[in-house]
Amino acid sequence: MRLGLILGDQLSLDLPTLAALDPATDRLVMAEVAEEARYVPHHRQKIAFLFSAMRHFARELAQRGWEVAYYPFGEHPHHSLWEALAAEVDARGAAEVVVTHAGEYRLQTQITGLWPARLGVPVTCLEDSRFLCGRGDFAAWAQGRKQLRMEYFYREMRRRTGLLMDGDQPVGGAWNLDASNRQPYRGQVPIPPLPRFARDTIDAEVLALVAREFADHPGRLDDFAWATTRADALLALDHFIHHRLAHFGDYQDAMVSGEDWLFHSALSPYLNCGLLAPAEVCAAAEAAFRAGRAPLNAVEGFIRQIIGWREYVRGIYWLHMPAYAAGNALGNRRPLPGFYWSGDTAMHCVKEALRNTFDHGYAHHIQRLMVTGNFALLAGVIPEEICAWYLAVYADAYDWVELPNTLGMVMHADGGYLGSKPYAASGNYIHKMSDHCRHCAYNVKTASDADSCPFNSLYWHFIARHRARFAANPRMAMIYRTLDKMPLARREAVLARAEALLDDLESL
Repeated sequence: MRLGLILGDQLSLDLPTLAALDPATDRLVMAEVAEEARYVPHHRQKIAFLFSAMRHFARELAQRGWEVAYYPFGEHPHHSLWEALAAEVDARGAAEVVVTHAGEYRLQTQITGLWPARLGVPVTCLEDSRFLCGRGDFAAWAQGRKQLRMEYFYREMRRRTGLLMDGDQPVGGAWNLDASNRQPYRGQVPIPPLPRFARDTIDAEVLALVAREFADHPGRLDDFAWATTRADALLALDHFIHHRLAHFGDYQDAMVSGEDWLFHSALSPYLNCGLLAPAEVCAAAEAAFRAGRAPLNAVEGFIRQIIGWREYVRGIYWLHMPAYAAGNALGNRRPLPGFYWSGDTAMHCVKEALRNTFDHGYAHHIQRLMVTGNFALLAGVIPEEICAWYLAVYADAYDWVELPNTLGMVMHADGGYLGSKPYAASGNYIHKMSDHCRHCAYNVKTASDADSCPFNSLYWHFIARHRARFAANPRMAMIYRTLDKMPLARREAVLARAEALLDDLESL
């Protein structure tokens, strides 16, 4: 008899583990364990989402004829996955353990390096076929390239999948329509509410468990809106395609106070845990375009996030781990400010992004990149600390997707391997794309006054202190010309204001 381990981000009937085993003779193991739930202080909604989705998936497997050994949190003595497996190996006399490749380097090194000896039986690790670009395929694409630009990888993925293609050319003649997707939202069209899902006893039991056992973790539980079954995840996909996709492109970079979802899909938790497959999500979006229900700029932008960025960052992760995680090319030494955990700050844009984060375990990509991420970049926060924060607080966060996005794209800590220039911006970007600045205690129009927007002051300090690294970058030449043309007295005042902020970030 063989044992098949199903991890919490492998809730898919297409999982290679299931294809390799026989329900007539083999047994599946699923376990909720402290080592996985607590290695960072995961948002309570993330834990509740995964525990409930795991339990629902185990029930579905049982209904399909599988024998499932399920270990609920707090009802067994095992701290780690391997301990739960060891109990099953001993009790069943299993000859082999089968598992699909894990999504995190931390766990994968345990599976291949430690588990065979600890369990006393062979451990077969299968390639995860649920991604559209395998690790070997990405490595082959990357071989010989000095820089791995996502845009070229994305074009290759369009050709490989046939998505939004007319023969060998992109539909509409352009590969990337990002320039059409940068409109601020000023109430042009109504924002539809997210779908709500009926809750069953599994959801209720898990929410009570998490409230009781993870009270010290961040986040609220009272507005838990995530689908926890495959059927409800499909309803969430259908709702996005029919009610939000058409306007997703225009307003995907917009931010509005009190509007936590806008036209975003909120599907990433389902994609990343296996309830939805990337191919089916992209096919649904393309079908909407082909049927005339959604414009090309919206559908292209959405598909690019999935077959472009999502597959690309996973390839980067497995190509360069574990060395990639140690990147700190800008030499940052400043601890993560405490308000990232408390949400207590007078910067309205940051406060809104953090409120959304703690309320829902969610914030959209511009809130992550250009607000909380941009501030950490400008302030010189230690990359390891901001990476750990992103991994903890979002329901869709797994190391393979979070680390390259944060360390590379947000913090430029990989020295420009992922992005040719840092995503540094002053408060003007936030002012342009949101209503936040008019609700803020700080003045977005100034950089040197006592009430100046911290993003403005810190932006010029960032540019000045990293001149040696970035002055020769052709994409940043204009920025340095602007800095050099700034009157000396004003420049000194701006930098002095920034120094004062850096000395007391906790007071912002």
